[in-house]
Amino acid sequence: MANGHGGPRTPSSPAPVSGPGALSKRTDGGPGDARQPIRVPTGGQYGDASQLRQDQQGAPLAATPGGDQAAPGLLAGLTLPQGVPIGAPTAQPDTPVTAGAASGPGPGPEALGLPNQEGQDMRALVAYLPVFEHMANQVGSSSSARNLVRSIKGAV
Repeated sequence: MANGHGGPRTPSSPAPVSGPGALSKRTDGGPGDARQPIRVPTGGQYGDASQLRQDQQGAPLAATPGGDQAAPGLLAGLTLPQGVPIGAPTAQPDTPVTAGAASGPGPGPEALGLPNQEGQDMRALVAYLPVFEHMANQVGSSSSARNLVRSIKGAV
């Protein structure tokens, strides 16, 4: 023991051992009212901290089961699947990496089975065409802005 520190720590309050049945008491020294602690972040505008503190005092939250920290791997009572390690071999050796992309070997985006909504979306933008044309005609406008106007006009 260095300077009287080290060795077993025996709790003095509440009690090292719980009593039986109706005489049982907490032995972990946890909170008595089972409420979450009030947490106020630093920074922000003047007066925000006191407002947050008052809001939390007005509507205290019950303590989370098992303490303040959630168990790792649990989200709303669900366990998350294990990820694939970085160095693991591929599970689909005959599928190219570019499968589902618009370029490269393998099937294109049509393999994803998504409906083609590009024409429908462009037709919905026709109502805003005057605004987009004004934007595209400004000095210093990008070629992407002009191409957007051309795409909308082509969908009409």
